[in-house]
Amino acid sequence: MALLNERKILDCEKKAGGKGHVLIEPLLGEKELAGQCGLYAKVILEPGCSLGYHFHHSESETYYILAGQGTYNNNGKNIPVKAGDVTFCPDGEGHSLENTEKTGNLIFMALIIKNKN
Repeated sequence: MALLNERKILDCEKKAGGKGHVLIEPLLGEKELAGQCGLYAKVILEPGCSLGYHFHHSESETYYILAGQGTYNNNGKNIPVKAGDVTFCPDGEGHSLENTEKTGNLIFMALIIKNKN
């Protein structure tokens, strides 16, 4: 169980070379993820902030957009995303996400799954 008052929010500046800062709230720890996942977290991008373009090696990453809207870079192709959309970055590919709103936050769940190789 991960109670709200027991979780810590990480404030990461220029994450993966992005703009501004990214607020990451890990929901489960290494013990609960049993080595199968690299990350399961709620992530917040404030207006104008971004998670920079990065590649995944021996893992995949999925974003589930909860609120707001932005631009998802899928291997060099920019795609608008909004609440309810799901993105997937497979092993060996790259992606980024930017909050393009002027006032509202872009909030999403991030899940990194490690390959079993």
